[in-house]
Amino acid sequence: MTSPGRVPGTERFGHGKVDPYGFERGDDFDFESYEQFMSAYLSILSRRASRWKTYFGHGKKVPKNRRLKRFCRKGIPGDLRAEVWFQASKADKRMAAEPNKYQSLRSQAKDPAITDTILLDIHRTFPENVYFSDLADPNSLRTPLQNVLEAISLSNPHLGYCQGMNFVAGLLLLVVKNEEKAFWLMDTLIQDILPDYYAPDMIAVRAEQVLLGETVKWKLPDLHAHLEALGVQWCLIGMKWFICLYADVMPVETVLRIWDCLFLEGSKILLRVALTLVTINRDRLMKCTNFPEAVDAFRDIVKDPATLNCHSFMENIFTVTGSMPKSRITKMREKSVRQTLKS
Repeated sequence: MTSPGRVPGTERFGHGKVDPYGFERGDDFDFESYEQFMSAYLSILSRRASRWKTYFGHGKKVPKNRRLKRFCRKGIPGDLRAEVWFQASKADKRMAAEPNKYQSLRSQAKDPAITDTILLDIHRTFPENVYFSDLADPNSLRTPLQNVLEAISLSNPHLGYCQGMNFVAGLLLLVVKNEEKAFWLMDTLIQDILPDYYAPDMIAVRAEQVLLGETVKWKLPDLHAHLEALGVQWCLIGMKWFICLYADVMPVETVLRIWDCLFLEGSKILLRVALTLVTINRDRLMKCTNFPEAVDAFRDIVKDPATLNCHSFMENIFTVTGSMPKSRITKMREKSVRQTLKS
């Protein structure tokens, strides 16, 4: 049985064909664009790390204030990320209140049907990542992933297990490198940050896609009308974006920057990201002349070079989308939920 403590890290990777998180780079990987991006981004990371460690270094409590929001939006240093996520999300307080919960869940009887589904999905989880590619490898994260997902299903019996959870939990393990903490972050996401996202009827995540469509209609009415004329249904466009929280969809470093904000600011970050993808690709989408072209465009925009430069992309999600007042988004979300329930 795998210990709930640390799981193997990714320190032995980071160069050539494998990135720092263990993801293998295909033959079509654009090393030239990546090197250009990293040459500028490394200096940004260095400056951010210095500032973070001045205010929120290891062992320091992370105060939830405007400065923390500003710092998270500009990116959390890799060596502080797990700790900041844990505190910003309040997963640390939940774990402290029930210190034996994970071990207790691990010892409980599992639903065989849920375990079978989890095992099927584990084989599909990041197959291009060296840590999920071979169960026989002592560094494999397949068993820790199974442990976390089974514990999540027991902690949330009204939800059980839902496809998409595997990618979220898998990326958490790669970053946090600790089964128990990965469980608590995942459980906090499900119960506090994204309630009902993983419900069997998927009402919340389906409604969020309706909300995306309504937000595009508000912000980009001409594009919304064009896509509607082509027969584009928003519920078919962003399902994987939202259910996986962009994991296995966008470049991993960009996903982590998105999560830096998600654990502090909540679900509106996911909506801002989706709206940004649509906005910066407006001209490309407007050129689509039929439904298949539009579907192909939406499939490709998450792999566009603009998503690789995580720093400029994250700046965009707070600028190109414009003002998104919480009160208006809340009303629009409530309407989207009602509309989804009727469909």
